[in-house]
Amino acid sequence: MKTAEVPWARPGSGFTLLFEAYLLLLCSEMPPKAVSRLTGEHDTRIWRVVGHWVDRSRAALDLSSLAEVGVDETSSARGHRYVTVFLDLDSERRRVVYACPGKDAETVASLSEELKERGGDPSSIERFCCDMSPAYIAGIRESFPHAEIIFDRFHLKQAVSRAVDETRRAEVKERKELRGTRYLWLKRPENLRERQRQKLEVLLCSGLETARAYQLSLSFDAFFEVEEDLAEEYLYRWFWRATHSRLEPMRRAAHTIRDHWEGVLAWHRHKLNTGVLEAINGLIQAAKRRARGYRNVRNLITMIYLIAGKLDFESLPVFFLCATHSK
Repeated sequence: MKTAEVPWARPGSGFTLLFEAYLLLLCSEMPPKAVSRLTGEHDTRIWRVVGHWVDRSRAALDLSSLAEVGVDETSSARGHRYVTVFLDLDSERRRVVYACPGKDAETVASLSEELKERGGDPSSIERFCCDMSPAYIAGIRESFPHAEIIFDRFHLKQAVSRAVDETRRAEVKERKELRGTRYLWLKRPENLRERQRQKLEVLLCSGLETARAYQLSLSFDAFFEVEEDLAEEYLYRWFWRATHSRLEPMRRAAHTIRDHWEGVLAWHRHKLNTGVLEAINGLIQAAKRRARGYRNVRNLITMIYLIAGKLDFESLPVFFLCATHSK
């Protein structure tokens, strides 16, 4: 028996290019298990097709212009298993450029190798935006020593909000009026309903330690609104108030900010954040829930690239065939 190569199928695939394009389209919108039921093909064959075209598209990825990178982790499975996702923060691209298992310094080091393989240069990376993870910070400083670290506004605020909630949980044991008020203190004032706003106003006048912590939290929000040349003085004054507030959770939060001082102030120079990455993480987790998890981490990473990598499939033969077939 002799196998002949034909222009409308990949050698060894078992599918036409048109059907493979159909599988890619379906898998970008629904779980591969559902695609398997729809098409009558085993999901391992579907993953093989998707993996082939994702890898082929990424082989042409050029990272020579990558300069600003967002870093965040997303859960891959139960038991504290994670995948680290690296995002190009350029406003015109905003795409996932690399994802790998783990959330330690080695994952950042592996980005350096990925850059070299795809036409990039680790020394050309100017800035990283990330949370205050010691592992990420260590990895960036070791593998990208010339890059500036900017701490994400959301994660900075999260550290202060956590201190407000810790204060409330400690105080609620003696002040029963704090029961059921957690989200009054954690929501932004403009997002409260009228009834919630009225209740909050009463609590703010009740001499609560939680109210003092809340006021410090609002003052920290204002740091992001002041002019850049006033930012360091404002932050220092906030730090002094927080550390002299006699509120232990707030004092710890203030020292966390102080330990990351330069990266906090760097936010004012560049206004970078990982909000887009948080949104992408939401899409990844939604896809994972619909699929009820993935068989292995490689499949999850393939799906991350398919969902958020903005891969260029149009130049590949499979999509050329689709275009000619539709005419």
